[in-house]
Amino acid sequence: MQVQVLSIENLRNIRAMQLQPGTSVNLFYGANGAGKTSIIEALVVLAKGRSFRSGNISSLIGPESSAFTLHSQLRTADGTEHRIGLRREPQAWTGRVDGADLKQLSDAAKYFPLVLVEPTSHLLISGGPELRRRFLDWGVFHVKHEFLGTWRRYSRAVKQRNAALRSGDVSLVKAIDPELIRSGIAVHMARVEVTETLFPRARSCIGALNAQLADLEIRYQSGWRTEELAEALEASLSKDLERGFTSVGPHRADIQLRLGQRVVRDRLSRGEQKLLATALLLAQAEFLHGEEQAPVFLLDDLASEFDQQHLQVVTERALSLGAQLFVTGTEAKPYAFIDPSQCTMFHVKQGQIEAP
Repeated sequence: MQVQVLSIENLRNIRAMQLQPGTSVNLFYGANGAGKTSIIEALVVLAKGRSFRSGNISSLIGPESSAFTLHSQLRTADGTEHRIGLRREPQAWTGRVDGADLKQLSDAAKYFPLVLVEPTSHLLISGGPELRRRFLDWGVFHVKHEFLGTWRRYSRAVKQRNAALRSGDVSLVKAIDPELIRSGIAVHMARVEVTETLFPRARSCIGALNAQLADLEIRYQSGWRTEELAEALEASLSKDLERGFTSVGPHRADIQLRLGQRVVRDRLSRGEQKLLATALLLAQAEFLHGEEQAPVFLLDDLASEFDQQHLQVVTERALSLGAQLFVTGTEAKPYAFIDPSQCTMFHVKQGQIEAP
């Protein structure tokens, strides 16, 4: 996947900007607050419909109007081109892909695979299970586009079951269970299939970044302990009625990281967490490349946390996929190891691109 054109209007401190990125490394450098991360943010919003920095849309809208507008032109590995456009106001949005209106923001995601490493990526390790499920599901979705519909059916069934549990209507709970089980098993099996390829890649990436964690064991935990989901739902019914929510199922799944008999998540330093999270995200990029096509790879301010050796490993491993990279930093010097013929540099100052 390649971004050929990116247009940004009124996003944070970027009034108007149009970029024609290079096909390999695109390095955006400048002072803190210049607008470098806002360029990364624009790509993420186009791909996912939401920012990785803030859930408050109003905070993304700049001072020029009551909305921000984003457009991109993409080219896939087989030469197919797509155009994605998005306009967001505080309480409304409109989006189009190839001239057709989007019904849901997430419908644009299948056209725009990307992988993001940013300053809070360590939360993939130290944060709650939802972040690890979201990480896993992003990879599943891009190789199994039907997964999104399955996940939506499952989520709807869980919400309906929770409402029935809160009302104490056991007969309604049991009427909802068959759909929850069907869609839940489909979600679970899709995840399991992807982990069989993703997790070995992750162990390889972990070993390349931190030899002390090379023997790390990565386990997918389904979200229930019995062999069958139906059995687990039946066994938890009394507890679920008391608590008013469904306590078992794929929405409770997690990824467990172990060294020997120890769960390591809470034993790692923040630096080790960041290395481990980056390894998982790099593995996801390699997985997507192997299954579909290389995603766009976004590295936001990685040089501020990684030493030269680790920075070079991540960058060169991403480049080996043929991925297009968008990289930000306060200066270009940490990336001097990149062949100048592969690197397009952009100096960002006060929300504008200036000549390097």
